Amino acid sequence: MRFVDEYRDPVAARRALSEIRTLAGERSVKFMEVCGGHTHTIYKHGIEQILPANVELVHGPGCPVCVIPMGRVDDAIAVAETPGVIFTTFGDMMRVPGGDGNLLQAKARGADVRMVYSPLDALAIARDNPERQVVFFAVGFETTAPSTAITVLRARDAGITNFSVFCNHVTIVPPLKAILDSPDLRLDGFIGPGHVSTVVGNRPYRFVPERYGKPLVTAGFEPLDVLSAVVMLLRQLADGRCEVENQYSRVVRDEGNPRALAVLAEVFELRPHFEWRGLGFIAQSALKLRAGLALWDAEDRFDIPGVRVADPKACQCGEVLKGVIKPWECKVFGTACTPETPIGTCMVSSEGACAAYYNYGRLARTPVVLSPSPVGPTPVGAAGSPGPVTSDTAEMAVCRVHLAARSRGDDR
Repeated sequence: MRFVDEYRDPVAARRALSEIRTLAGERSVKFMEVCGGHTHTIYKHGIEQILPANVELVHGPGCPVCVIPMGRVDDAIAVAETPGVIFTTFGDMMRVPGGDGNLLQAKARGADVRMVYSPLDALAIARDNPERQVVFFAVGFETTAPSTAITVLRARDAGITNFSVFCNHVTIVPPLKAILDSPDLRLDGFIGPGHVSTVVGNRPYRFVPERYGKPLVTAGFEPLDVLSAVVMLLRQLADGRCEVENQYSRVVRDEGNPRALAVLAEVFELRPHFEWRGLGFIAQSALKLRAGLALWDAEDRFDIPGVRVADPKACQCGEVLKGVIKPWECKVFGTACTPETPIGTCMVSSEGACAAYYNYGRLARTPVVLSPSPVGPTPVGAAGSPGPVTSDTAEMAVCRVHLAARSRGDDR
């Protein structure tokens, strides 16, 4: 990949859509995009609108902020309000609601809560404030866990003992198993998470086709990446195959990132169980610091309440995270629950499904009718150059946001 425009080419998009229509035929299929980044790509670029009505994409539990339960947010607030503590966190976590408000409200009450861009920023704050205890609110899948691990090792090696981590890192495989075991959701395949896979690789997903008989294609985050992944899934179904494929081979390797995996193994161990919003307690689905690093573990250093808090009855984040309902089917979506006044986590995070639907105006499904064109399929390679699509309407639907951004001069 030389330029991002290669993955937003309208001609290639039209070709991919033509092949999707041909491969799907009349049968209805439902694929889950596991990662919230894919959900935002799908709705930002109008992909959901131009897919055939019988090809449905549903979102999964791959938003790291969205899956944090309210009780863990309340635990974070309790630590933040401890005298002498500087509590650091990523920006989107500051607005995630708990049972006792959010971290921004705790800051307004007098807690020293600071936004950071990385755990190393929090470590620098600890170095500059040796008389204070500095806590980093660590969240995310295996994607962000290596940066937390490296920071803990640097704190240990530098002898910085006024720094600790409130660890809420989660792992991707257990929630996938929980989704597949759920009786209320029928899926025909998965668009695998791209960012997580840069660390863990594709091998951990082999249980999906082997045990559950569902294909999985790891995909990148540009529009043509997503369309290519859909084509590859449909080809597997058409060929009677069921395997893990890698559309994102320009970044993801089957074995993952060995150095990142090594540092994870050095710093973390699996928790016996962890609560997920919408999915309940899942065994061995989250990470904690190893016993030898307890000095940098906030859960050992502070009195954590550990109280489980039920979600508000009006909030249906759990069903949204499992792909059981679309955000617009939630009773409070776009009315009581907006990005300015979020009731649930899915409306807060930059990867949240509700935020994607709301910000890009998807209040209902409004498919674009494509004019048929008998164009033969063209191979979809791992680099994402999909094969054949027609209709200027489709082209504009896929590319309108991109072109508008370029006209403003703010495209990536």
